[in-house]
Amino acid sequence: MASTLLPSTVFVFFSFLLATDIVYSQSFIGINYGQVADNLPPPSATAKLLQSTSIEKVRLYGADPAIIKALANTGIGIVIGAANGDIPALAADPNFAKNWVNANVAPFHPASKIILITVGNEVITSNQENLMNQLVPAIQNIQNALNSMSLGDIKVSTVHSMAVLRQSEPPSSGMFHPNYMTVLKELLEFNNATGSPFTINPYPYFAYRSDPRPETLAFCLFQPNAGRLDTNTNIKYMNMFDAQVDAIRSALNSMGFKNVEIVVAETGWPYKGDNDEVGPSLENAKAFNGNLIAHLRSMVGTPLMPGKSVDTYLFALYDEDLKPGPGSERAFGLFKPDLTMTYDVGLSKNGQSTPSSPKTTPVTTPSSPANNPSTKAPTSPKPKAGGGSWCLPKGGVSDAQLQANLDYACGRGLDCSAIQPGGACFEPNTIASHAAYAMNLFFQNGGRDPWTCDFSQSATLSSNNPSLNTQPTPYIFFGLLRPNFFTTITKTTI
Repeated sequence: MASTLLPSTVFVFFSFLLATDIVYSQSFIGINYGQVADNLPPPSATAKLLQSTSIEKVRLYGADPAIIKALANTGIGIVIGAANGDIPALAADPNFAKNWVNANVAPFHPASKIILITVGNEVITSNQENLMNQLVPAIQNIQNALNSMSLGDIKVSTVHSMAVLRQSEPPSSGMFHPNYMTVLKELLEFNNATGSPFTINPYPYFAYRSDPRPETLAFCLFQPNAGRLDTNTNIKYMNMFDAQVDAIRSALNSMGFKNVEIVVAETGWPYKGDNDEVGPSLENAKAFNGNLIAHLRSMVGTPLMPGKSVDTYLFALYDEDLKPGPGSERAFGLFKPDLTMTYDVGLSKNGQSTPSSPKTTPVTTPSSPANNPSTKAPTSPKPKAGGGSWCLPKGGVSDAQLQANLDYACGRGLDCSAIQPGGACFEPNTIASHAAYAMNLFFQNGGRDPWTCDFSQSATLSSNNPSLNTQPTPYIFFGLLRPNFFTTITKTTI
């Protein structure tokens, strides 16, 4: 197939993009701000901390006025919550709902950007039938109160555990528990009518605890693994997070609510725990959160919701030292009370770090799919960087590794919009083509330093312009894949 050079004006434009560090809007990254602790910094200090990060949304479990005030004029979206104990009064008395909104919303919004009110937490799976039956009326009364005060831009919903599902494996067979169908139908009709989200708490950490095999850990940490095939759709899932979210998507679709948005209200991994707990470690927590953030930033989406990232609230901002239960319950914080990082997962606006990998032990052997190519020495000779250097995947690299490379490269603040749906280089829509684009884009933006073309030894430098190869190879010109060209990499030049 013949190829033509890009017109000079287009080349100049894309060269400018490559020379500029263009960062995705990261409105999809939020964090949970729990307060079951006696050592937290003042809200004003926390507000400044959040502004120094790429976190753009915060979820509160209540409606602490000091925190809401501290976040005024920051542009940070705020989720506030009404407690489970408030539900009976909210459901029974519209005036109680108005008073609640008058006290917790009206004095602060819009200077404090309240975007969502969650009424209750995991109510439907609480097995408290009276509370379940009062949930939707409480939500409706809050919505009516907002509307009466011209605050209808604020959405109202509730938060669910994954136990609302009767079936979740494979993801395409996701189905809600029949015991919850009546209240779920009412709730979903409300969500659909108002545009409010269906909010869930998926935790791959708990999935690993129930199945502590090395392959499960790799699947949960977004690391290289064999994947899990959904035989109904022939989709191979490469991580637990996507599988859990898509199981919810399938359950919503099966009930006819394809347009109801999913929001992840909580997900995280503890960095330490009691001696008898399986899974908590600093390495695992850093790998999960770091790779999750990279996955979200890549805008790859899930197999059933491609090309966009689900709004996801990480758990949690700080440790909550007064929480009961096992030690892991008090070890989810990404930041310490002195405002330093517990570990770095690349949230700082001043720089984005690389996810970590578990240490090599019988249980935590999977290596990271996204080892930092700038810090891992290549093991084979590479040509010196200079004119005419391109970074390509090696032949025979697995789809899992290519996906990991794609997530890593596009999660480092580069503009990968060209390979998103509608982008100039979206076609051919294959992991091989998209990964090749992203890897070379990362290399070119890194000054064409050979150390930035390693990708866990799955990449190689070529001194030949791939566009001139006669063998099927994606056309890459300084990180730009030419659409509608060959999709399979069968030739590399070392």
